[in-house]
Formats: sequence, C-alpha cells, structure tokens
Amino acid sequence: MPQLVRLYLRNIAIGSCLSVVFVGLLMWFNVGNLWHLISTSDVGMIAVALLVVFNAVVFSGVQFAIAVMRMADPEDGGQGGKRDEIPITGDLIPVPSAARKGAN
Repeated sequence: MPQLVRLYLRNIAIGSCLSVVFVGLLMWFNVGNLWHLISTSDVGMIAVALLVVFNAVVFSGVQFAIAVMRMADPEDGGQGGKRDEIPITGDLIPVPSAARKGAN
C-alpha cells in the first residue's frame, strides 16, 4: 500500500477516535442539554451516529492537513519584516470634498 494512503487511513482512524471522544464528552457534560434530548428521543441513536460521523469528517480532515503540513522541509529561518518600501510614482494631489449638512 502506498505510504500516502497509509498516512491518510491512519489519520482517518485518529480523527474518528477523536470524534467518538468529543461526542462522548459533549454528552457527558450535557452541553446544550444534549444528553436529555438524545435519551428521550426515539431517534436519539441516529443523532449520535450523525454527530460522530460528521465530527469524524472534520477531525480526520484536520488531522490529515496537519500531517501533510508537517511533512514540509524545514525552512531556512525566514527573514520576516524586511519588505521593500512601496515606491510612490508621481505627485500626490489632494482632492477637496464638501461636507453636506445632515449627512450621516
């Protein structure tokens, strides 16, 4: 199996585990009265499954993005903040403007 596919599958597994933990903590701490809503509804398990799946998509994507960004070669330290001045061509001409009474 190619290394990139292995990396992707590993990050999907990590994101899915994080999703299960996150949804579990949401229900444990009863955020937004979520535990009561799920436990008293007849479709509560579908809601939990949807929460886990959609959060798994987000967390897996973030995990994979972090892993890909960490694969970059180290930079040479950067020289931030040393931008050249923006050259001004021509003379600046002031433009008069009139204020109107009652204008907001």
